[in-house]
Amino acid sequence: MRDADVVVIGGGAAGLSLARRLTAPRTRARRPLTVALVEAPPGALRPGPRTWCFWEAAGGEYDGAVRADWGRLRVTGPDGAAVVRDPAPLRYKMIRSPDFERWADAELARSGCLRQEAVVESVRDVPGGGEVRGHDARGAPVRLRARWVFDSRPPGRPGPARTTLLQHFRGWFVRTARPAFDPGVADLMDFRTPQPRHGLAFGYVLPLGPCEALVEYTEFSAAVLDGDAYDRALGQYATEVLDIGDFEVTAVEEGVIAMTDARFPRRTGRSVFPIGVAGGTTRPATGYSFAAAQRQSRAIAAALAEGRTPLAPAPHAARARAMDAVLLRALDTGRVDGAALFTGLFGRVPAPRLLRFLDGRTNVLEDLAVGLRTPARPMLRTALELPFLPRRPAGS
Repeated sequence: MRDADVVVIGGGAAGLSLARRLTAPRTRARRPLTVALVEAPPGALRPGPRTWCFWEAAGGEYDGAVRADWGRLRVTGPDGAAVVRDPAPLRYKMIRSPDFERWADAELARSGCLRQEAVVESVRDVPGGGEVRGHDARGAPVRLRARWVFDSRPPGRPGPARTTLLQHFRGWFVRTARPAFDPGVADLMDFRTPQPRHGLAFGYVLPLGPCEALVEYTEFSAAVLDGDAYDRALGQYATEVLDIGDFEVTAVEEGVIAMTDARFPRRTGRSVFPIGVAGGTTRPATGYSFAAAQRQSRAIAAALAEGRTPLAPAPHAARARAMDAVLLRALDTGRVDGAALFTGLFGRVPAPRLLRFLDGRTNVLEDLAVGLRTPARPMLRTALELPFLPRRPAGS
């Protein structure tokens, strides 16, 4: 006997988005689906507050959870020359995970979604569907069966790859004693930071007001830093580069995102499917995941509404993944200067096209137009060697 039609594991962006979409009246199948959402109990298995960013036109379905958005984007080169672009009709939007969770919780409460707090220990196929086993906060066993199971728990490490870089960062939410930020401009990449030998590093500033902002230091490199190194880099960037004056840190966030050309499974059983980061929503060349998770959840909901097997298309098209593999390899080998590459792209490619390119929503001719703005010789050399490189486990 099934406990639900669908079990969704994980209460992050991917899990909440899918559970909400499956139970929303406008996406329900002819027979409403019963959906159970399994989340880790409060404690170490629940991640801390996170920030998710994406770009879309005004009036999006998640605007009720958006903390701030920006109509102008800035990229600054190592020499201090800044490129400011208006990506209209797109806007750059920021969602904080606590805001998203409150908004999604209210939606799910109205829909009748079943909620279960449990540490998931195993997910497997069983006759007629899938089974989730685990235990609750008191140690009591939990078992749920459903026709379909969608698992958003992040993988321990990516699979074999030709290139794996880590996007690792620490951010400070700061409040300054004097106005120091332009609330209308988001700094996507500020390369006035020391650069690693392989990869790249940059500052990232999302203003929340004249005296408040999220200020991050980010690296694309092979290994993470220790906490003191991040704080030194952030302190130097805030005081010497941004010159924001006296400030207090009101909150801290940090993270590590695998940027890899590893293959991610679309299915791990007859009735079990990975979603979110586990299902390959992270764009290998940028680290963005939120928009791809929404495309994935829409495809799953549409398949279930039509009575089809909910095997969603790969979150990123094969052509986009191939281009990302070339870029990652070129950065990792040091063949291209990452700061010059990204600054040049923002300076020479119209902003709406570039953002659609970064989201994998451009056509072949547009991809070619963007590719012609990159260093031709090192990128071509990298593209030619990739098919002959072995895929190795992460860390080997």
